[in-house]
Amino acid sequence: MKSDSSHGVLFQWKGRPPIGDALSLSLQHLVAMIVGCVTPAIIISNALGMDSASRILLIQASLVFSALATLLQLFPLQIGRFRFGSGLPVILGISFAYLPSMQAIVEAGGNVATIAGGVIFGGLLAILVGLFIKPIRKLFPPIITGTVVFTIGLSLYPTAINYMAGGTANTYELVVETKHLTPALVYGSWQNWAVAAATLIVVLLFQNKGKGLLKLASILLGLLVGYVIALICGMVDFSGIASAAWFQLPRFMHFGVEFRIDACVALGLLFVINSIQAIGDYTSTTIGGMNREPSTGELQGGIVCYGLSNMVFALFGCLPTATYSQNVGIVITNKVINRTVFALTSLFMLAAGICPKFSALLTTIPQCVLGGATVTVFSTIAMTGMKLITSEHLSARNTTIVGLSAALGVGIAQASSSMSQFPPEITIIFGKSPVVIATIMAVILNIVLPKDDPVA
Repeated sequence: MKSDSSHGVLFQWKGRPPIGDALSLSLQHLVAMIVGCVTPAIIISNALGMDSASRILLIQASLVFSALATLLQLFPLQIGRFRFGSGLPVILGISFAYLPSMQAIVEAGGNVATIAGGVIFGGLLAILVGLFIKPIRKLFPPIITGTVVFTIGLSLYPTAINYMAGGTANTYELVVETKHLTPALVYGSWQNWAVAAATLIVVLLFQNKGKGLLKLASILLGLLVGYVIALICGMVDFSGIASAAWFQLPRFMHFGVEFRIDACVALGLLFVINSIQAIGDYTSTTIGGMNREPSTGELQGGIVCYGLSNMVFALFGCLPTATYSQNVGIVITNKVINRTVFALTSLFMLAAGICPKFSALLTTIPQCVLGGATVTVFSTIAMTGMKLITSEHLSARNTTIVGLSAALGVGIAQASSSMSQFPPEITIIFGKSPVVIATIMAVILNIVLPKDDPVA
C-alpha cells in the first residue's frame, strides 16, 4: 500500500515521488525537447557566421533560460491576487516558430542584438495579451492559429533542405581559402546528402518502429547516429572544444540590444500568436493530465510570465521561448503531472547550459546531420497547423482564409525580389518571412468574410 501510494504521487501536482521514477520520467521529457531547444541557436549562429565563443554563449543562453522559464511556470510567484506563472506541468524551450522571422532579420543585416530588441517588444505585447486574454482570444480561432502554424512549417522547409545539402554559411569561402576541403563539406555534395539521408532514415525508423523512450528520443537518436557517420567521414571538427571552459554563466548584454521597427513588428506579431497558441498547450495539459479546463488565473499568469521572462532573458542573448507541444503530448499520454518531474528536467537543462564544454560539443554537429534530424520537426509543425485547421469545418469560407493567406505569405517570401522597390523596412516586415502576411490576411479575412450559415 505504501508503494502504491508513493507511485500515486506522480499523478498529483505536489508531493515527493520516488526518485527513480522521477528521474526516468524527467529524462523522458528532456530527450523529447533537447534537440529542438538548441537547434534555433545553432542555425542563427551559423547564419551570422559567429565565432566559436559567441556560438557557445548563444547555445548556453538557450539552455539556461529555457530551464529558468520552465521553473517560473512550475513555481509561480504570488503577488497579491496576481500570479506570475501558470502553475501547470509544462516545459518551455526555444521556439522554431520565430526562426523564419529571425532568419529574415539576419538577412536584412540584423544580428542577435536586433533580435533581442524585437523579443523585448514582443514580450511586452504578450503581457498585454495575457492581461486582456478574453477579448483578444476571439480574434484567433483555430482556423487562424492553424494557418499561422502551417505557414511557419512551410517556411522552414528551405532551411532544412539547405542544411541537408551541407549548409550555405561560409561554404564557398572555405573552398576558396583552404583548397583541401573534403567533398563532404562542399554545399550540395553527395556526401552531405548521404549523411543527411542516413540520419533521416534512423529518425523515421525510431518514430515508426520504436516504443516508449526510443520513440520519444527518435530525433536525438537519429542525430547521434548521423553524428557518428559524419565523424567516420571526417566531417567533425573538435578544435573549438579544447578552449571552452567547464563552467560559465550567460553574460548580461554580451550581444547588446537594438530596437528596429521591422524586427519589432515581425517578432511582436509572433509573440501575440504564440500567446494564443500557448492557451492550446495549457488547455491540452490540464484536460489530458488533470481532467479539467485551465482557470483564467492560470492562463493569465502563464502568458504574462512568458512575456516578461522573454523580455528579461533577451538581455542575455536568449532567443524567444515558448511552451513545447511535444512535452504536452507526454503529459497527455502518461498522465504524470508531478512538478518534481518537470523541475528535474529543468535542472538537467540548467546543468548542461552552464557547461560550455557541452555547448561547444553541440557546435561540432555538421549541418547535414542537423538538417536530416530536424526536417521531420519542420514537417510536424506544418501538420500541427493542418490539424488545427481541420478541427473546424472546411467550408468555402475557411478554405479561402487558409489558402489565400498561405499563398500570399509563402508566395511573396519565396519571390524574393517581388518587393524590391519598397523601402527596406517594409520589405523585412512583409517580404522576408511569410508569417506576417499570412497572419494579417487570415485575421482580416476572418473578420470581413461572411460567416457560414449554421447547418440545420
